[in-house]
Amino acid sequence: MKPKLTLLFTFVWTCFTTLHAAEPVRVLVWDEQQPEQKQGYGEKFLGETLAAHLAKLPELAVKTAKLDEADQGLSDAALAATDVLIFWSHRRAKEQNDARAESVVKRVKEGKLGFIGLHSAHWAKPFVRLMQERAKADALKQVPEAERATVKWEFVNDEPYYKGVGRAARITPFAEKREDNVWKLSLPACVFPVYRNDGMPSHVTTLLPQHPIAAGLPVQWDIPRTEMYGEPFHVPPPDEVVFEEKWDKGEHFRSGCVWSVGQGRVFYFRPGHETYPIFQQAETLRVIENAVRWIGKATAK
Repeated sequence: MKPKLTLLFTFVWTCFTTLHAAEPVRVLVWDEQQPEQKQGYGEKFLGETLAAHLAKLPELAVKTAKLDEADQGLSDAALAATDVLIFWSHRRAKEQNDARAESVVKRVKEGKLGFIGLHSAHWAKPFVRLMQERAKADALKQVPEAERATVKWEFVNDEPYYKGVGRAARITPFAEKREDNVWKLSLPACVFPVYRNDGMPSHVTTLLPQHPIAAGLPVQWDIPRTEMYGEPFHVPPPDEVVFEEKWDKGEHFRSGCVWSVGQGRVFYFRPGHETYPIFQQAETLRVIENAVRWIGKATAK
């Protein structure tokens, strides 16, 4: 290549990579917006509060959405303009549109969208469906390779929303082989046997301090008031458990979990309750910032 052409190519490539590197991570904060949130967050809803904080970061472009919007705020156009979807839902999970949830799942599996589920979003339709898809992929790995092309599946508990589990219940998901290459897969319940909303503090341990989601966080830190969730959490085994919470009465929970689902990334962060201002605390906000950056970098635009 001639020197002038080489210089021109270098200049164009530098401009392209600089512009590409400067593209912000596009974040959509989705919130059910239950009225009780005003107890913890005043005039703004929880999602609006979180979005306002994230919008201060120059590398992020942040929008909000809610259940009571056209297409429930999750239209194909909105999802196509999003790299990371942050999701808060609580009592209205059954009202979430199945088709919109499937659009979220499809984009995550294609690596075009990352998903962050917060607290009670363990029962959100997109999160449940993502955990089901991960469970199916994990179960297929248990089938001998020679049998995978002809295996038949029977899926159990495909709509677990608001269905509790007892302490003695077998932990879902689990797969069992039957006759004629038929396998039964009990899908993840995405719930836990015990919770307690007494506003007592939790004590967080950063289990993976070198993980990008843990950047800048201490090894030990507390959340002054929160709701308690107690293990076992009925989800597929996470790829990584970044944080663990414990309570003074003895309960514990895997509170920061990461999964790959297809080509996408999913992060679940447990701390929360709509009446406590948990997402005004520096440490919890730092977790969300880090998760957005890490997941956003891995999302194909």
